[in-house]
Amino acid sequence: MINPALRRQVINIYKELLNLGREYPLGYEYFQTRLHRAFASQAGLQNDEEIKKGIERAEYVKKEVEALYYVKRYRALRQRYAEN
Repeated sequence: MINPALRRQVINIYKELLNLGREYPLGYEYFQTRLHRAFASQAGLQNDEEIKKGIERAEYVKKEVEALYYVKRYRALRQRYAEN
C-alpha cells in the first residue's frame, strides 16, 4: 500500500506541473499529454524510496519549466525596452 503522504505529494506536484503547463510554448495539450505519460509510466512504483526519487525528479522538472518562463519573460522585456 502506498504511503498516503507520498500519494498527496505526487498529486500536488502533478497539479502544479499541469498549472505551469498552461503557458508552455508548444501548447497546453502537448505539455499535458507528455506529463500524463510520464506520470503513468511511474504509476506502478511501490517502494517509498523510488517514489521519493520520482517526486524529486518532478520538482526538478518544475524548476526547469519555471526557468524557461523566466527566460521567456526576460527576452520579451529586453526586446521591448532595448535601445535600437
